[in-house]
Amino acid sequence: MLVKATHKSYMKALKIAARVIPIPRPTLFTGAESAEQLCEAISLMNLGKLLLVTDKALVGVGIVDQVEGYLRRHGVEFVRFDKVTPDPTYPQAEEGLAVYKRESCMGILAVGGGSPIDCAKVIAARVTNNKAIKKLAGLLKVWRSPAPLFVIPTTAGTGSEVTVAAVISDPANHQKTPLMDPKLVPLMAALDPQLMTGLPPHITAATGMDALTHAVEAYISLNATTETDAYAIAALKLIHANLIAAYRDGQSLKVRLNMAMASYYAGLAFTKASLGYTHAIAHNLGAKYGTPHGAANALALPHVLEVSIPSAKARISNLAKMVEVGDESKDDQTNACAFVDYVVSLQEAMNMPRSLPDIKSEDITQIAKSAIREANWNYPVPHYLTLGECEQLIEKIKA
Repeated sequence: MLVKATHKSYMKALKIAARVIPIPRPTLFTGAESAEQLCEAISLMNLGKLLLVTDKALVGVGIVDQVEGYLRRHGVEFVRFDKVTPDPTYPQAEEGLAVYKRESCMGILAVGGGSPIDCAKVIAARVTNNKAIKKLAGLLKVWRSPAPLFVIPTTAGTGSEVTVAAVISDPANHQKTPLMDPKLVPLMAALDPQLMTGLPPHITAATGMDALTHAVEAYISLNATTETDAYAIAALKLIHANLIAAYRDGQSLKVRLNMAMASYYAGLAFTKASLGYTHAIAHNLGAKYGTPHGAANALALPHVLEVSIPSAKARISNLAKMVEVGDESKDDQTNACAFVDYVVSLQEAMNMPRSLPDIKSEDITQIAKSAIREANWNYPVPHYLTLGECEQLIEKIKA
């Protein structure tokens, strides 16, 4: 009981901090050709050479070449660092930092999904903070403003372009370590649907479920406010109206932009309201088995919602009504269960796996302990899981 009371007191302090500490927002460019508009804006700032942080997959499909063409057109010097992998690691960020220093860069442009953007955030923080990444991890430990950072998301899920967080893995212990500081919010971002039309259906599905999880966990958070609710609701409605369409035929610029805005709104919501056990479990599945983050969130979300219903049934019932599976004539319990079924129906409509056989039985206790530790000290959840409850939940994901 004492530990639970300590956690709740800490979460109340975080809620006060979220309301008091100013959180910047990036200058936002949206719509077709907004990526070029961002590159032109960078050229006007006369920063000097940029480190372009991305991954080889985006290089392979030509997206990076397109952005590099915009930079050249506007006279911006750059050097490419494309060694970021899903779930970026400390060594990758340090290698990127070495390139930044060797090439005398003066700013960073991240192109990609959450992994390149998070890696770029860590590199930017390391440029100005002479501390090991492990010492920058945690809340408000980035003391000096990072190097100028600009981002072009190519997926619609992480919301990294607007969040105060960067998640990076420690390869020594397979732990994901979040850096959380308002200084990590990029200066500018471009949501260009033209760069998203080629996104494969399975990536569209996983990143869309990531955005959905951000909106849902922010909405049922004990630290939710009128402001965060507004952003979470906007995100949820856009996802409901556009995700399946994006999965089935991602060529529509309108649908792609709507999903990008949904991700952005969900990012605004969870930046202040925070997340929950879905993310805590997903982070640990990603660190342990390399499970893609969006897919891991999709696997965990229905089960986390189920155990949260007794403590948050009214809020989850509201979510059901927002996506038109709830009924005002029915009680909150019924509507809340309908929303869980709705989440499962999205997974099924997009042919997403419903289980993760990679989970080893002997790992479950440690995964549960790590997830509980992450959630208890970071997320204002409506219900604190016991170790047994968390183990049972992970068993259901494994099944």
